Amino acid sequence: MDIEPQPYYPFPFVQADALTVDLSGYDVVAASPPCQRFCKATPADRRDDHPDLVDPIRQRLRDAVARGEIWGYVIENVPGAPLEDPIKICGDTLRLGVRRHRLFESNLPLYGTPCHHDRSAPSVPVYGTYNQRGGRKALEGDSSPLAYTTEEAREAMGIDWLPWPYLTQAIPPPFTMWIGVQLLGHARHRVTQATRSQPSRGDATSRQNLVTGDESAAHEGAARGSSVTTRTCRCGKELIRPDTGRWPRHCSHACRQAAYRDRTKRSAA
Repeated sequence: MDIEPQPYYPFPFVQADALTVDLSGYDVVAASPPCQRFCKATPADRRDDHPDLVDPIRQRLRDAVARGEIWGYVIENVPGAPLEDPIKICGDTLRLGVRRHRLFESNLPLYGTPCHHDRSAPSVPVYGTYNQRGGRKALEGDSSPLAYTTEEAREAMGIDWLPWPYLTQAIPPPFTMWIGVQLLGHARHRVTQATRSQPSRGDATSRQNLVTGDESAAHEGAARGSSVTTRTCRCGKELIRPDTGRWPRHCSHACRQAAYRDRTKRSAA
């Protein structure tokens, strides 16, 4: 999701403002506020030209956790950004062609990587102007050549679909995998806790609903002694439940946004 169109993003994309978008129906949100204000590659006299959205994003996500809209969040940014108690991931340690240290803050316990800068080949510097860094000062500790092709940068990042300007802003997929595996562990722990705390009475449907995290449906099914097999969206359209996972609250992103606007209007009234 981004406030601007992302024509090169090959996966499902939502154009929206991260500070106002409805987060209900999600479990964990991963946010990546603009990093130019804190990045060493940004000239010092131009850093104030870029917004500082770390604090607003953090507050937005903490509020969502407090309201029960989500149960976890991760905020990514560069070294030097004002993240609270972050972990660090090193691209060299994950055996990528880039060093690319990045910080990750979360309300959940996460583990970063140590640094192993022991590759024989220099790291590919994926930052700066298109296809090269000629005429720009290299980052501290960067002794690699100044010119690399987009293909070399893609291979180093593990991303084969972005042009150079977008690669400079990207997070390597192995970084997301490193975080995602830990988040799945937290999700499994939540399932285990819900299973252990399930009531001694209730039918099999109630127990299954607890396992998938839909406790309200479990209680409803137990009270009626019957299965919850269908649900409808606020617009009247029948919802489709995934083979694994909980019932969606809305049939589409448009309906989710409409529900959010209605709640906002009621709160203001």
